[in-house]
Amino acid sequence: MLDETIFLAGAKATRALGARLAPLLAKGDVVCLSGPLGAGKTTLARGIIAALIKGEETPSPTFALVETYETAGLTLWHFDLYRLAKAADVWELGLEEAFAEGASLIEWPERIAAHIPEAALLIRLSLDGAGRRAAIRGGRAWAPRLRAAGLFSGRESTDKD
Repeated sequence: MLDETIFLAGAKATRALGARLAPLLAKGDVVCLSGPLGAGKTTLARGIIAALIKGEETPSPTFALVETYETAGLTLWHFDLYRLAKAADVWELGLEEAFAEGASLIEWPERIAAHIPEAALLIRLSLDGAGRRAAIRGGRAWAPRLRAAGLFSGRESTDKD
């Protein structure tokens, strides 16, 4: 199991992390972004989206709850579940279709914790002085992909998937 923490000096570094994660995404991937308000979830999401759609303006789906982005060979579903009334409502947003047909980026995944696949990449952001920390956890399938992108040293925890 992958279990790493990295320091991000600010919004620019957070967007850059997103840009480095973007080319790794494939059909069936689920990336969950959690943390308190203002920790950088949307900034990280925008970094991923901007890299995939080559810099177009990326709105937050806070009011719509979900936005989709068509890229070459991949549909990215961006869920912002902050305003989700109850977990069961997520099915009306197309979660099942998103998991089956594209890659999913989910802010506030704790709102639907029971529905998050075990293989998801979990990124928990927290404020740390002028920057933030990103605690990154994922199954063994994520470790080689993230190492190949130069994000980690290659050290893995000994926990089982």
